[in-house]
Amino acid sequence: MGAVVLEASQVVTCPGGTAARRGESQSSIGLVTDGAVAIRDGRIEAVGPRDELRRRLSGYEVIDYSGHVITPGLVDSHTHAVFGRWRLDEYEQRCAGVPYMEIARKGGGINASVLDLRERSESELVALGRERLRRMLEHGTTTVEVKSGYGLTVEDELKMLRVIAELNRLPWIDLVPTFLGAHAFPPEYGGQRARYVDLIVGEMIPAVAASGLASFCDVFMEPGVYTAEETRRVLQAAIENGLVPRIHADEFESSGGAELAVLYGAASADHLGAVSEAGIDALAGSDTVATLLPGTLLFLGKANYPPARRLIERGAAVALATDFNPGSSPTVNLQIIMSLACSQLGMSPAEALVAVTANGAAALRLGDGRGTLEPGVPADVAVFAVPDFRLIPYLYGSNHCVAVWKGGGRVH
Repeated sequence: MGAVVLEASQVVTCPGGTAARRGESQSSIGLVTDGAVAIRDGRIEAVGPRDELRRRLSGYEVIDYSGHVITPGLVDSHTHAVFGRWRLDEYEQRCAGVPYMEIARKGGGINASVLDLRERSESELVALGRERLRRMLEHGTTTVEVKSGYGLTVEDELKMLRVIAELNRLPWIDLVPTFLGAHAFPPEYGGQRARYVDLIVGEMIPAVAASGLASFCDVFMEPGVYTAEETRRVLQAAIENGLVPRIHADEFESSGGAELAVLYGAASADHLGAVSEAGIDALAGSDTVATLLPGTLLFLGKANYPPARRLIERGAAVALATDFNPGSSPTVNLQIIMSLACSQLGMSPAEALVAVTANGAAALRLGDGRGTLEPGVPADVAVFAVPDFRLIPYLYGSNHCVAVWKGGGRVH
């Protein structure tokens, strides 16, 4: 692999290793004005002022991105990117004022995607997923967490995880697989909740662990979905089988999800639109990353945005993600998620950028330096056609990404 130097008006390095950024470090972006990034053999070789790198390095291909911003490749740490059809009928109902949970109770919501996915072949799901991941890449995303959870049988959950594994063979994006059998209760189980939880604990989780197809196990803990006790059973089984916990926590109502995530050492507690003060304190005193998904609340017409400012000020590590899915957040654009974080959550542009790079990587426990541009880390780089990084969230609704490098090679 050749050597290249990328020069830009601003280079954002997000220094600090692989640990989650919290407090003041949440806004430490390591900005280099008139900077440059040297890439060699798939890794970042050096970062610094462009004049300095020109003196130090010779024989490198130089690409001049004057008037542009270079950042680490973006890390989307919460998505449901493998699914079949879009749910346009539900969207129309919500536009007419029908609540999301009411649609779900009538057979829509997650179970609509479940019934659709069960009928699709792995090859069809791979083809659909490839196109959606390509769109994510075009918006600057180079690493994506992808959940199962639209199968809800042993074989269909494994089918989804095999699809994710096949998509992870694509050379231009990395996927991190999460098992989410506890996403909803499938229609064929009717009111037999305990029987389905028994299936997750006794068959699904052991089969997923034996397959090696997932790193994490997630649960949708929310009134009307999984209770605290059901969540405990699933997470305990996950831990016993070597899977790292995550939780969909406190999205619409405060139910102790954040506290339970901390108790079980979850990598992240996600959503948190209705997190309690006790939940904020628990997250602030833990290694669990608070992953906020404002795009979901925007799309559902909700006003209970998560308290990002209180989380940051108390010392919690905050990440941002798209929650890309067909029902409640059909966006692949982490740039607009940054805009929402700044305008609705009270985050600064610097905090938002760290949240979709270094802290997104920390929420996935990557441990290899993705989400930063420090020497020695994988050369995942995004280039944005704006002269100041603050313009990425400021000029909202547009895709400013014009180039992406993955593992040192230009892929977009």
